[in-house]
Amino acid sequence: MTTGTPPPTARKRSRARTFVPLAIAAWAVLEIWLLTVVADVAGGFTVLLLLAAGVVLGAVVMKRAGRRAFRNLTETLQQMPGQPGAGGSSPAPSSTRGNGFLMLAGLLIMIPGMISDVAGLLLLVPPVRSALSRYAERSLERRMRAAGPGSLSDAFQQARMHRPDGKVVQGEVIREDPSRPDDTPRPPLTP
Repeated sequence: MTTGTPPPTARKRSRARTFVPLAIAAWAVLEIWLLTVVADVAGGFTVLLLLAAGVVLGAVVMKRAGRRAFRNLTETLQQMPGQPGAGGSSPAPSSTRGNGFLMLAGLLIMIPGMISDVAGLLLLVPPVRSALSRYAERSLERRMRAAGPGSLSDAFQQARMHRPDGKVVQGEVIREDPSRPDDTPRPPLTP
C-alpha cells in the first residue's frame, strides 16, 4: 500500500558540514599543542596564570561591550520620533559599530588557548574591527540582494508546511454557528 508521499531522498552533504567539524578539531589540537609548548618553555604555573588572565580580560571586554551596546540602544530609542526631547540628530556611526566584534573578542580571549587569544586581541584593534565590520556588512548586503524577494518567507512557509516524517493528520474544523440548532446532524466528511 502506498501513501502517496515520495520516499525521502538523501540530500548531498554540504562542504560546511564536512569541513567545520574537522577545522574545529584541528584548532583544538593545535591549541593544546601550543599550550604544552608554552608550558615546557615557561612553566605550568605561567600557563595557568595566562589562562586565568585571559578569562578575566575576556570578561571585562564582554562586559564593556555589553554596556556600550545597551547605552547605544537607549540613546537610539530616546531619539526616535515622538519621544520627548527627541532631536533630529542620530548617534555617530562609529560609536554604534563593532559591539558584536567586541563581544566576539571577549569570548575568544576567554576561550583557553593561544590562537584564540591572539585572534581576540586582534579584534580589539579598532582598524581591524572596522575593516571586518565593513566586510561583514558588504557580504550581508550581497547575500540579501541575491536572495530575491520573498525567499525568506518562502523558507519559513516550507518549514512550517512540510513535516519531516511525511504524516498527514486529517481532521474537521467545528465552528459554533448560532443560526444552526445543535440537534441537526453534521454533514459527513468527504475525503
